[in-house]
Amino acid sequence: MSGGNVFPTTGRSNCVTALHSASRCTPMASKLFQYDVVEKLGEGAGSVIYAVVDPSTGKRYALKHVPRINPKDIRFVQQMQDEFEISRQFNHPNLRCSYELEIHKTLLRKVTEAFLVMELVDGTQLDRRSPTDLLELVDTFIQSAQGLRTMHAMGYAHCDIKPNNILRSDKGAVKIIDYGQSCKIGTIKERIQGTPDYIAPEQVACRPISAQTDVFNLGATMYWCLTGRNIPTLYTVNRKGDNSFLMDATIETPQELVAKVPTALSHLVMECVSTQPQKRPQDMEQVVFRLELAKHVLLHPMHSHLPPGDPAERAPQPVQTQ
Repeated sequence: MSGGNVFPTTGRSNCVTALHSASRCTPMASKLFQYDVVEKLGEGAGSVIYAVVDPSTGKRYALKHVPRINPKDIRFVQQMQDEFEISRQFNHPNLRCSYELEIHKTLLRKVTEAFLVMELVDGTQLDRRSPTDLLELVDTFIQSAQGLRTMHAMGYAHCDIKPNNILRSDKGAVKIIDYGQSCKIGTIKERIQGTPDYIAPEQVACRPISAQTDVFNLGATMYWCLTGRNIPTLYTVNRKGDNSFLMDATIETPQELVAKVPTALSHLVMECVSTQPQKRPQDMEQVVFRLELAKHVLLHPMHSHLPPGDPAERAPQPVQTQ
């Protein structure tokens, strides 16, 4: 599968990057914790991530370092603790796992810095390089949904799915990363957490987190990958003023913006980003199923046998990718 750009790339430079905190740029150390530093991979909110080697075994890892520069930075350490407690349980090809957490404190028990040892992933964030081939893109969505389905089965929601929290390798392997905002399903957060262009309405309103919260976040991610545009969210609309409001019907569909997007896939994306959770797919299992149907239609446009009544059955024949 190859051949030309299927989707527009304009607007992608506006996507929030996870590696942007210039205020923490510091000379790279040759050794951190007990590991030899190979290279700096990037920076995130309150953290720096390195590729490291364990000198005793020769194994390579990713090491996230959070220095506590000011008192408020304790929240980044707390997020790292949450990430470790959840991701150390993972054993799934589409979920990055963590291996060890180390928190350094003074004699007076004040936290000074923290380290998280994680799986080193070969891949590039979707906001930096998203597939331009439709089949490859749908497969990326499927793998992402499969990882989230496993998280939900374990009782957790990611809460911050977006293009730069999904890595894809040159071979097409997908890995979801960054679980600093993840929590148990049913959690009511005390403050708004999420990324403005991908955040679900219930996250803005601080209502209970559910599997459908991740459905919305993934839907907003798919919308951006397919169109190069961000959907309006309750957070971004509210910033325009108290009289602003958000209606699903006012959002252009992926197919309206990019004609090559199949109707069934466009419908699924729009259902995922519904402002009302009850109108979204019930769970990630349904999302996986419908994405696999979309993939089947793309692979076999002339010989598709779909279950009666499925939305994909009503879709017009999509354009065959080259």
